[in-house]
Amino acid sequence: MRVLVLGASGFIGSHVAASLAAAGHTVRAGARRPEAARRIAPSHDWVRAEFGDLTTPDLWVPLLADVDAVVNCVGVLQDSAGDSVRAAHVTGPAALIAACDAEGPTRLVHLSAVGADEQSGTAYGESKQATERLVRASRLDWVVLRPSLVLARGVYGGSALMRGLAAFPFVIPLAGGTGRFRPVAMEDLCAAVVALVEPGAPARLTVDVAGPETVSLGGLLSGLRGWLGLAPAPLLRLPVSLVGPVARLGDLLGWLGWPSALRTTSLRQMAHDVAGAPGDLATLVGVRPRAFTQWLSETPATVQDRWHARLYLLRPLAIVSLGVFWIATGLITVWPGWEAAVGVLRAAGYGEASPVLAGGGAVLDISLGGLLWVRRWSRAAAIGMALTACSYLLAGALSAPLLWLDPLGPLLKIPPIILLALFVAATDDRR
Repeated sequence: MRVLVLGASGFIGSHVAASLAAAGHTVRAGARRPEAARRIAPSHDWVRAEFGDLTTPDLWVPLLADVDAVVNCVGVLQDSAGDSVRAAHVTGPAALIAACDAEGPTRLVHLSAVGADEQSGTAYGESKQATERLVRASRLDWVVLRPSLVLARGVYGGSALMRGLAAFPFVIPLAGGTGRFRPVAMEDLCAAVVALVEPGAPARLTVDVAGPETVSLGGLLSGLRGWLGLAPAPLLRLPVSLVGPVARLGDLLGWLGWPSALRTTSLRQMAHDVAGAPGDLATLVGVRPRAFTQWLSETPATVQDRWHARLYLLRPLAIVSLGVFWIATGLITVWPGWEAAVGVLRAAGYGEASPVLAGGGAVLDISLGGLLWVRRWSRAAAIGMALTACSYLLAGALSAPLLWLDPLGPLLKIPPIILLALFVAATDDRR
């Protein structure tokens, strides 16, 4: 079979595409940036599939050519820069379903989510339920799968945040509500999808995909902490007065191109329903989801998992502090430290060029600090900081070598700054 997987470069979609390929199917993989995704999974037939552009049925026809089934894994938590909940959950799927109804494949597996309903009080839940209504109203052989929290070796978004909180030093912060989860293994979810794309598989039904074990948020984080090999730590419930502003800051960062797992939608969805009811996948397709503790035991953590968990919350702090340092350095140079900066350059032998060099360096420092906070330029800015700091170090070592002996260490402090900038650049990654 040829299966079109939409959102194939995403967290769930990439695993679904890989599982379908392993089962012998030909995968036509839809993604926003297929060129980048092709490097990661070169055997798939990658095509560009941006729901915000595919708003009419005729635009879907080329993507559906010779396709036997469609698996839709596209989902957006909240409106932000580059993400539209309505485009991802309503207009795009409506055009897709109409195209399939008219002349496309008859089998559609749609990945929704537990808690996707109006009672959630979020645009995410309401729009997800709107998509489900569109699917159910179609003439297709449809299946709606509503997974709870999905467990996988790789993490993204909320699951990455949970590992970061689990690895927090000395305590485990609890950010969010008191919701309970029924975690499901990614492998079990993918096995259900693989079974449900087959001709003759059960159809026209909605199934919660949830594990058999119910755990609280605290139990989930404690379990992940133990899985990471870290010593037990007490739970520290953060007050709403602190979590609320942090979530609203996450909303703002999303509009600035920095998607955050901790946003107002996340908090409301967790307070509403993140568990669901265990569906009868064993009877339907022969898939028996594993319990949370079983998954932990069967998927041992590696050193890479521990590194990622420990660095998850450190990396944004590194970006903020590095940006502040460079901007502050430039502002101090052009304002209270101007005379001192020009004097140091003159003493180093730069003569009449000293004011120009001081001013130019200040502008460069401020620019790099600001660009570091612009998502699309962050990696380039970090590399620029490392190169600029290297030039400062070389110039200082050649023209004012006595600065190596300065008790404040103006030259000795530059190598750590270079390494911090390289750390930020090396850990810059996009899904």
